[in-house]
Amino acid sequence: MRMMLKRVFVLIALLSLALAAGAAAQSVVPDSGPAIGPARPDFFKRVIANQKKGEAALDLYERIERVETRKNPSDPAPTSTKILRVIPSGTGMVKIPIGADGKPSDSAAYRADLESLARILALLVNGSGSQRDALEKYAKKKKERNDLIEATHNAFLFTFVTTEPRDGHTLSKYKMEPNPAFKSTSRFTSIFPKVRGFVWVQEDSGELARIECEVTEDISVGLFLGKIYKGSHFMQERYEFQPGLWLTSFSQYDFDGRKLFSNFSTHERAFYSNYRYIGPPKEALAAIREELVHAELDQPHPDSANP
Repeated sequence: MRMMLKRVFVLIALLSLALAAGAAAQSVVPDSGPAIGPARPDFFKRVIANQKKGEAALDLYERIERVETRKNPSDPAPTSTKILRVIPSGTGMVKIPIGADGKPSDSAAYRADLESLARILALLVNGSGSQRDALEKYAKKKKERNDLIEATHNAFLFTFVTTEPRDGHTLSKYKMEPNPAFKSTSRFTSIFPKVRGFVWVQEDSGELARIECEVTEDISVGLFLGKIYKGSHFMQERYEFQPGLWLTSFSQYDFDGRKLFSNFSTHERAFYSNYRYIGPPKEALAAIREELVHAELDQPHPDSANP
């Protein structure tokens, strides 16, 4: 349930600006706010193209994730912290635990994880039929994203709010609200009318820089098996990690809900760093095999020392 809502929030972050090109004609700003200028379809086409570029890069770049879990969102210190090396596998992501210093906590387990990844990549590279199901599931996820792209053209209305500075650039802030005329067509799109928030776009690059979303009504998940409660919150920030390539740097999830007859509460903050090109399966396989042969696995990962 939590993963489904996370996916929908992330998809909103990546896709929802598709209809912002027409938002100026549909939205109304407060009397005290600035007048909305003419719609800029070319600009928002650029935003969407940039988002697709960033999404595609996730299949080619490994990264380091630091995931902090808290009992309550206001707790100053996390109750647990996980640091993971995340490597694209061709059909998803493989997450390998490492220590805070970038070294494997268990060298034998770390090597076993890399060997397992190498076997998966080899099967893909060699066209093994055993990976057919995994490839089909991955293709299905991509299709779901494309379907949601189409749905967002009607799911939300955007209102320009203001501009804000960030690191010498200008961000345009938009209020994002459900379109009352939208008709849901799937379990994912049924969530859209119960979510609202804000998005920030960097003007000069045409990149989505930040999104904040909040659940405004309880969301039933899995028929009557569970529920995400009103007030659950998601936030994500994106920065330029190398010229022309923007990727997620931080996300925060604060979800409260019920699964069967038990309540749950999830409060996570994730920090993403050390993005490094590893390539499609054939290139990734060569890189992992070389690491297994030559790297000293009890030493920090080559890129992990410099966030």
